[in-house]
Amino acid sequence: MHTHPFDWLDEQAEARRRAGLLRTLTPRPAASPLLDLAGNDYLGLTRHPAVARAAADAALRWGAGSTGSRLVTGTTELHAELESELADFCGFEAALVLASGYAANLAAVTALTARPGTLVVSDAYNHASLIDGCRLSRARTAVVPHRDPRAAAGEFAAHGGPAVAVTDSVFSVDGDAADLPALARVCRAAGAGLLVDDAHGLGVLGEGGRGAAAAAGLAGDADVVVTATLSKSLGSQGGVVLGPARVIRHLVNTARTFIFDTALAPAAAGGALAALRLARAEPQRAARVREVARETARMLAGEGLQVCEPDAAVVSVRAPSPEAAVRWAADCRAAGLAVGCFRPPSVPDGVSRVRLTARADLTDAQLRTVVGTVAATAPRAR
Repeated sequence: MHTHPFDWLDEQAEARRRAGLLRTLTPRPAASPLLDLAGNDYLGLTRHPAVARAAADAALRWGAGSTGSRLVTGTTELHAELESELADFCGFEAALVLASGYAANLAAVTALTARPGTLVVSDAYNHASLIDGCRLSRARTAVVPHRDPRAAAGEFAAHGGPAVAVTDSVFSVDGDAADLPALARVCRAAGAGLLVDDAHGLGVLGEGGRGAAAAAGLAGDADVVVTATLSKSLGSQGGVVLGPARVIRHLVNTARTFIFDTALAPAAAGGALAALRLARAEPQRAARVREVARETARMLAGEGLQVCEPDAAVVSVRAPSPEAAVRWAADCRAAGLAVGCFRPPSVPDGVSRVRLTARADLTDAQLRTVVGTVAATAPRAR
């Protein structure tokens, strides 16, 4: 007798449930009563009237969708304008917008490792999109300990051929930052390229939020490529690769997630462009989000919680178990606060956490509410 070919799915689901790792989707209403520190709206621009209006105007002018891939009908004047302003703001020669930050990382990693014999040196805590890019590239990948440029140097020396180092600028679990100046020195000594995923740095780090590469003095360098998402600080959707013009030309001709994917919708491009202009005009937003993150961490540590020191906008608080993290996040929600819940296998070190994301538009009174709620619902307080 044959069993059903998908019965194994139920067995895996039950195993996840027993381990406290079952994930479910929870739709949110348009007007949520929750104070949101779970999303990534770092600069508080997603609902800014100018951003929402620009997105709506773009949809009315260009249509609801882009109608095709970038190389066919999907490139509008709006996409080109967004790319030009992103490159100028971040200090790079050129930029290429894709449908998501995930797609941008897949494009950049696979395109930059197309030369036969290329080695990829990847930080152990890199985001899943960089990890998947390494896998899709089919290049030999050396995973090195977290934030360890010396380990990267050892891999380069043992390889002795073409190589690229890939790293997050700010790691999404604990909110710590890569030592980009040190990693860049190691790469240059080996003649290797450097690819930085600045998803959590754009809009937060650097002068006026120009990003981690700008903060490290690497923006515009001929051997540095940066990816980012438009869905965090810029409050919209999409991804971008920034770098030398010849790298961008190479991506246009070789990157499968660019060539074969439908282009970013005009509404998302219009919203991101408006948000970028606001970030440029109001550089105090970047300074404020960093201040909020530092103060949140300081106050939570004062409550006796195990908090990682934030290098950008991510504030991570450790939980004793996956089940405790789930309960903690649920209790926060019941008290009116949305926080993230990170559990295995999403965390590379196997430690569960609740994660708070600072926002530039958070008031001091709201900050006190956040800290009080997280502390009152902490597992140790039961």
